[in-house]
Amino acid sequence: MHYGYFGIIIALIGGIIGLPIPDEVLLTYVGYNVFQGKMAFLTSLVCAFIGAAGGISLSYLIGYKFGLPLLLKYGPKIHITEAKINRTRRLFEKFGPPLLVVGYFIPGIRHLAAYVAAINKYPFKKFIVFAYSGALLWTFTFITLGKKLGQDWILVERYLSKYSIYIILLALILFGGFYFYWRRKGMVGKV
Repeated sequence: MHYGYFGIIIALIGGIIGLPIPDEVLLTYVGYNVFQGKMAFLTSLVCAFIGAAGGISLSYLIGYKFGLPLLLKYGPKIHITEAKINRTRRLFEKFGPPLLVVGYFIPGIRHLAAYVAAINKYPFKKFIVFAYSGALLWTFTFITLGKKLGQDWILVERYLSKYSIYIILLALILFGGFYFYWRRKGMVGKV
């Protein structure tokens, strides 16, 4: 990694706010560097978490300050269409907090969830509980995947594209389970 740990933070902040950066491939490559001994696992995970949490917090702030008009005006330039915005808004209204956790694993949702949360005036304290939990889970998953695959990390991109529908289905099942668990515990609205 040319820019090292600082590069992880900057790349993930940019990727989360909507720049066309292949976040999962980046995280998996970080894991590969951990496998090679070029980076430390814990430091990489902390930097990735800071980048993901920083990116989603910045997205929330932009959404809160500038809202929907900004997304409608500039979103199409970075592949954020009105259809994606509306789909994310409906999902957020229906599922809210758990979407912030599992949304990291769903391309497009990861980039829009914070904007939609802010546009819907979701309280920031509640937002960070779920969004930062998702950031930790997401970064841990892909860095660990890259580390475990070792020299075969390049296969990740091929498998992600080939099996992405299954990965999305798994993420949705996890999302559903997480949502119903929190709802049954009565915690969705209390956090």
